[in-house]
Amino acid sequence: MAVLTAIILGRLVLVQGLDGTAYAAAASAERLREDVLPATRGQILDANGNPLAYTVSARKIYADPSLISDPVGAATTLSGLLTVPVNELVDKMQADNRYQVLAERLEPSLAAQVMGLRIAGIGVEVQPLRLYPAGEIGAQVVGFTGSDGSGLAGIEQAYDDLLSGTPGTTSYEVGRNGAVIPAGERTDQPAIPGGSVQLTIDQDVQFHLQRQLDAQCADGSTQNAQAVILDAPTGQVLAIATCRSFDPNAAGEADPDNLGNGAISGVLESGSVAKAITLSAAVQEGIVTPGDVRLTPDSITVGNTTVRDAHPHDAINYTVTGILAKSSNVGTIGIARELGNELLEQYLRAFGVGEQTGIELSGESPGILVPHEEWSIAQSINIPIGQGFALTTLQMASIYQTIANGGVRIPPRIVASTTSPDGTVTDTVQPRGVRVISEETAATMAYMLEAVVGEGGTALNASIGGYRVAGKTGTAQRPNPACSCYAGGGFWTTFAGFAPADAPEYVMSVMLQRPDSGVPAGPVFKNVMTFVLAHEAVAPTGAARPEFILIV
Repeated sequence: MAVLTAIILGRLVLVQGLDGTAYAAAASAERLREDVLPATRGQILDANGNPLAYTVSARKIYADPSLISDPVGAATTLSGLLTVPVNELVDKMQADNRYQVLAERLEPSLAAQVMGLRIAGIGVEVQPLRLYPAGEIGAQVVGFTGSDGSGLAGIEQAYDDLLSGTPGTTSYEVGRNGAVIPAGERTDQPAIPGGSVQLTIDQDVQFHLQRQLDAQCADGSTQNAQAVILDAPTGQVLAIATCRSFDPNAAGEADPDNLGNGAISGVLESGSVAKAITLSAAVQEGIVTPGDVRLTPDSITVGNTTVRDAHPHDAINYTVTGILAKSSNVGTIGIARELGNELLEQYLRAFGVGEQTGIELSGESPGILVPHEEWSIAQSINIPIGQGFALTTLQMASIYQTIANGGVRIPPRIVASTTSPDGTVTDTVQPRGVRVISEETAATMAYMLEAVVGEGGTALNASIGGYRVAGKTGTAQRPNPACSCYAGGGFWTTFAGFAPADAPEYVMSVMLQRPDSGVPAGPVFKNVMTFVLAHEAVAPTGAARPEFILIV
């Protein structure tokens, strides 16, 4: 008896004394439940404060099958409110677990009606719901979130840490049946909502641009269309779009090919749009002036490679302005051969070809430009006219922003500011400009590019009534992977330019991808830029258009 009593007493000492804290903690853990309180995701706004993405508190209705005594009756009662078939609800209410979601994304008022029925085993949870009021407009910039609320593309992904906020927690005491004890222990740690991101894009301009590109792709032949609009003095993106966008409210149902932003991730050969780089370099280096005259045949042969002008002609005395306005391949190649491959590569890279712009979006391509030491003879005469290297539609716009901005390239940015959860607004630090060509050379190029859009130039269809416009057309063959050649690969038709030509405010680049070269990109520029100038209240300068001598 004494031994038995000693054992029992020792065990009591062990349980109540030495192990008491552990058992008490275990008992407390059995009674306490902890739920995560999701943080409200921050907004994404356009330049004018219009919401492009925001979060609302929806409701989720769930069932604990172990507490439902009459599944058929409960399902019949709830079916009409939840718009879920009775048999589907019955199956969930008879499941062998304690948590079954019956309906999601419900209005709070509807969830309140459900809970007002006081059906044992039916509960409600707050469910953050991400909404994109503009739908497909700007979707490839804004991006979308996954089922867990994290950003998966676009700004949603790039600024996920800021937008997400910090989740909170709530712990509460429950009884043996899992019901909350009203007077029990409770601890709350509130969630901290996410910050917001304000973009530089204008929703109205974005809408107009996207609709124009969609119209191009609706013709049955245009396989892709892209465009970028930049503010000339700052390089900020006013709009950027491709045809065939998607609705981020239903991103899971979208065509995966439409989810990316081809204007920054896809590359193209710009064709004659790139002649502005070649001639900028030649003017800057003192090799040519706009009025210099060059006898220009309709073809040039270097090694085994022959390049022709778009239309056969006898040898013509083009001015350098005429070479650009008439988009003479032969005349441009002749000037490039005086410039030399090394200098040409230096200017291509100075204009941003071959490097990412650093825009605040993932998936940006740097383009493709191999060192001049590796250029073949064919490349050395094709690169000056925009074939043999690749860039993005965004880079193409940046090249013309450099000319429009007096020769200073400012890497484009699409985020204007961020606002932290405590309300602190941080403006985006604009990149320092890079001097590429002199202000005088930029003015000379603006003059010659204005000739392209005038009488006798190749881009009269891009002219805008009342405004002086500068720009350049382009057509380039697309590589055909089937033969590792250009035959049968189709074409890119391009246009890049700015307005007003004599006081640049906005720059735009356009690309159309087609099986043939029959549809020019200039009219898209004209349509959209006309809207932009009116929308932004840019008045014509009133200055007379200069006279241009193209042929002597």
